[in-house]
Amino acid sequence: MRTRKGAARRQANKRILKRASGFVGGRRRLLRTAKETLVRAGVFAFRDRRAKKRQFRRLWIIRISAACTQHDIRYSQFIHGLIKANIQLDRKQLSEMAINDPAGFTAVVEKVKAVLAA
Repeated sequence: MRTRKGAARRQANKRILKRASGFVGGRRRLLRTAKETLVRAGVFAFRDRRAKKRQFRRLWIIRISAACTQHDIRYSQFIHGLIKANIQLDRKQLSEMAINDPAGFTAVVEKVKAVLAA
Protein backbone atom coordinates (compact mmCIF):
# COMPACT_ATOMS: atom_id res chain seq x y z
CA MET A 1 0.00 0.00 0.00
CA ARG A 2 1.34 3.43 -0.93
CA THR A 3 1.71 6.26 1.56
CA ARG A 4 -0.48 9.29 1.22
CA LYS A 5 -0.09 12.80 2.51
CA GLY A 6 -3.25 12.80 4.65
CA ALA A 7 -2.36 14.59 7.88
CA ALA A 8 0.51 16.65 6.44
CA ARG A 9 -1.64 17.91 3.55
CA ARG A 10 -4.48 18.80 5.93
CA GLN A 11 -2.08 20.71 8.18
CA ALA A 12 -0.64 22.60 5.20
CA ASN A 13 -4.12 23.54 4.00
CA LYS A 14 -5.13 24.64 7.50
CA ARG A 15 -2.00 26.79 7.64
CA ILE A 16 -2.92 28.48 4.35
CA LEU A 17 -6.54 29.09 5.39
CA LYS A 18 -5.40 30.46 8.74
CA ARG A 19 -3.17 33.00 6.97
CA ALA A 20 -6.18 33.98 4.82
CA SER A 21 -8.47 34.43 7.82
CA GLY A 22 -8.93 38.19 7.40
CA PHE A 23 -9.97 37.96 3.76
CA VAL A 24 -13.56 38.23 2.49
CA GLY A 25 -15.75 35.50 0.98
CA GLY A 26 -14.15 32.70 -1.04
CA ARG A 27 -10.74 34.30 -0.56
CA ARG A 28 -10.99 33.05 3.01
CA ARG A 29 -12.82 29.73 2.51
CA LEU A 30 -11.63 28.27 -0.81
CA LEU A 31 -8.15 26.82 -0.88
CA ARG A 32 -7.12 27.74 -4.43
CA THR A 33 -8.49 31.29 -4.18
CA ALA A 34 -6.87 31.74 -0.76
CA LYS A 35 -3.49 30.62 -2.16
CA GLU A 36 -3.72 33.06 -5.07
CA THR A 37 -4.73 35.90 -2.78
CA LEU A 38 -1.90 35.15 -0.35
CA VAL A 39 0.66 35.25 -3.17
CA ARG A 40 -0.71 38.60 -4.31
CA ALA A 41 -0.78 39.91 -0.73
CA GLY A 42 2.85 38.89 -0.34
CA VAL A 43 3.81 40.81 -3.48
CA PHE A 44 2.02 43.93 -2.20
CA ALA A 45 3.64 43.57 1.23
CA PHE A 46 7.11 43.27 -0.33
CA ARG A 47 6.54 46.29 -2.57
CA ASP A 48 4.97 48.45 0.10
CA ARG A 49 7.68 47.84 2.70
CA ARG A 50 9.91 49.77 0.30
CA ALA A 51 7.26 52.31 -0.73
CA LYS A 52 6.62 53.15 2.94
CA LYS A 53 10.20 54.41 3.28
CA ARG A 54 9.75 56.72 0.28
CA GLN A 55 6.40 58.02 1.52
CA PHE A 56 7.74 58.84 4.98
CA ARG A 57 10.73 60.68 3.51
CA ARG A 58 8.33 62.75 1.37
CA LEU A 59 6.24 63.54 4.45
CA TRP A 60 9.30 64.64 6.45
CA ILE A 61 10.48 66.87 3.61
CA ILE A 62 7.05 68.52 3.33
CA ARG A 63 7.00 69.19 7.10
CA ILE A 64 10.53 70.61 7.13
CA SER A 65 9.77 72.73 4.09
CA ALA A 66 6.69 74.20 5.79
CA ALA A 67 8.69 74.97 8.93
CA CYS A 68 11.47 76.55 6.87
CA THR A 69 8.97 78.75 5.06
CA GLN A 70 7.86 80.11 8.44
CA HIS A 71 11.49 81.05 9.13
CA ASP A 72 11.98 82.72 5.72
CA ILE A 73 14.39 80.17 4.28
CA ARG A 74 13.88 77.70 1.46
CA TYR A 75 14.15 73.96 2.12
CA SER A 76 17.05 73.52 -0.30
CA GLN A 77 18.99 76.38 1.30
CA PHE A 78 18.28 74.93 4.74
CA ILE A 79 19.62 71.48 3.81
CA HIS A 80 22.68 73.05 2.15
CA GLY A 81 23.29 75.09 5.31
CA LEU A 82 22.99 71.99 7.50
CA ILE A 83 25.71 70.29 5.46
CA LYS A 84 27.97 73.37 5.60
CA ALA A 85 27.38 73.75 9.36
CA ASN A 86 28.13 70.03 9.85
CA ILE A 87 24.83 69.52 11.70
CA GLN A 88 24.05 65.81 11.39
CA LEU A 89 20.31 65.64 11.95
CA ASP A 90 18.31 63.51 9.54
CA ARG A 91 15.00 64.54 8.01
CA LYS A 92 12.96 62.44 10.44
CA GLN A 93 14.56 64.14 13.44
CA LEU A 94 14.18 67.58 11.87
CA SER A 95 10.48 67.06 11.11
CA GLU A 96 9.81 65.83 14.66
CA MET A 97 11.72 68.81 15.99
CA ALA A 98 9.71 71.20 13.81
CA ILE A 99 6.46 69.80 15.23
CA ASN A 100 7.29 69.06 18.87
CA ASP A 101 10.17 71.45 19.62
CA PRO A 102 9.72 74.67 17.62
CA ALA A 103 12.27 76.51 19.78
CA GLY A 104 14.92 73.90 19.02
CA PHE A 105 14.12 74.02 15.31
CA THR A 106 14.39 77.82 15.39
CA ALA A 107 17.85 77.49 16.98
CA VAL A 108 18.95 75.13 14.20
CA VAL A 109 17.60 77.53 11.55
CA GLU A 110 19.50 80.44 13.13
CA LYS A 111 22.76 78.44 13.06
CA VAL A 112 22.15 77.54 9.42
CA LYS A 113 21.43 81.17 8.50
CA ALA A 114 24.63 82.28 10.29
CA VAL A 115 26.71 79.75 8.35
CA LEU A 116 25.10 80.70 5.05
CA ALA A 117 25.64 84.42 5.71
CA ALA A 118 29.35 83.88 6.43
